[in-house]
Amino acid sequence: MKVGNYLSLLKMIVLSFYFLFSIAHAQNTSYPNKPIHFIVPFAPGGSTDVTARVIGQKLSELMKQPVIVENRAGAGASIGVQYVSNSQPDGYTILVVSPSIIVNAASGTSSGYKPQDFDVVSFASNLPMGIFINEKIPANNLEELKQIALKDNLSFATAGTGTPPSITCENLFRIIWKANVTHIPYKGSSPALLATVSGETPITCGAMTGVTQFAKQGKVKVLAVSSEKRLASLPNVPTVIEAGYPQLRDDLWTGVFVPKNTPLEIKQKINQAINLALQSPEVIEKFDTNDLVPMGGTLEQNTAYYNSEISRWVKNISAIKPK
Repeated sequence: MKVGNYLSLLKMIVLSFYFLFSIAHAQNTSYPNKPIHFIVPFAPGGSTDVTARVIGQKLSELMKQPVIVENRAGAGASIGVQYVSNSQPDGYTILVVSPSIIVNAASGTSSGYKPQDFDVVSFASNLPMGIFINEKIPANNLEELKQIALKDNLSFATAGTGTPPSITCENLFRIIWKANVTHIPYKGSSPALLATVSGETPITCGAMTGVTQFAKQGKVKVLAVSSEKRLASLPNVPTVIEAGYPQLRDDLWTGVFVPKNTPLEIKQKINQAINLALQSPEVIEKFDTNDLVPMGGTLEQNTAYYNSEISRWVKNISAIKPK
């Protein structure tokens, strides 16, 4: 090939790369220019779903694009998480999930993904976990429930196998109490709660979203909550610390994640929009109604917290694995 032709070809290649880069950059800076999908790996009605819908509605206003919430429940959240891990890292398919994203991977039920396959863009809310029982169970505190569990064959409901509440209560019932309490997994915290309200499953370990109304109606008894302080909505319910189990301080945050390699500019836009949403009076009011506490923070703060949570949950899970 002649030198002149070679230089012309090289120039065309360079211009082509520049053109493609310019298009990609333009797409990133114009984000979002189409609907955004929030993937919730649980059934509707739980704390993760409520957070996604409340935040999604506000983000639709702030980002001038529809935010569509899709529930892809099953396999302890692995189905929905795996779906997002296989999605394009373009900011249009976003995972809204609990610590299950860590727990499933650490316990070997993650269907092939790792927590490091995602970047966290925000921690939107935090919510205490509760241990609550059907009204007909003759216990009014954890100690009384322990005595029943040591004598009778009880069962407990959760939002699914490998979810944080299932790990926490396996730790309590099987490791600490050494009781034979059978785990019954459901496809979300709302179905698990309704199972205990109806008496189908005597105990539920799960998020406190929706529980207070049934507790005030006398249909369930909340024996303890995992928050540092008692809930204003249930001031007579002790914390797990007060009940003598400080190791069960396993609150349920809701995080917003994108696939690895999502452009930094897109992550920053999502992060900033969520931080603005969390400051709006309507979001704060809806969170208060569901006992949700706003979180937020910068990308750097969220990443540091996520890494610390990975370490903490790996330790929790190792405690219940057979030696």
